[in-house]
Amino acid sequence: MGQERDLIVKNKGKITCNRSILLSIINLATKEICGVSGLTSSFKAKVANFFTRNNHEGVSIRFNPNGSLSVDVYIRIYYGYSVPDIAYKIQENIKNGIAAMVDMKTTKVNVHVMGVDFETNEQPVTA
Repeated sequence: MGQERDLIVKNKGKITCNRSILLSIINLATKEICGVSGLTSSFKAKVANFFTRNNHEGVSIRFNPNGSLSVDVYIRIYYGYSVPDIAYKIQENIKNGIAAMVDMKTTKVNVHVMGVDFETNEQPVTA
C-alpha cells in the first residue's frame, strides 16, 4: 500500500490519512504512559528505518484487508513498574487515540518490551 490510507464515511466522501500521522499518534500515545522510558527498535527495524522515511523508531503499523489497523510497539520501561499494567495501558491508549483522532478500528496492539532502564527521576506508582 502507499503512504496514504483512504477512509470512506457513509457515502459522504472519503478522508485521506497520511501514514506519518498514524505513526505520530501511536508514538505520543505510548510515551504518555507513566513508566515508559522510551521507544526502541530491534536491529531489523533500524535497518528498515534507514531505507524508508515515514517510520518512527519503535512503531510498526500494518493495514489489514478489512480496513483495520495492526500495531507493534517496541518499548523500554523503568525498573519497578508492572509490565502487564504498562502494556495494557499502552494498548488502550493507542486504540482510544486512533479511534478518536482518525476514526479507524485497531484490531491488534502488540507491545514488545525490549529492555529495562534502572535510573530514573520518576518514582514507581504503587496500586
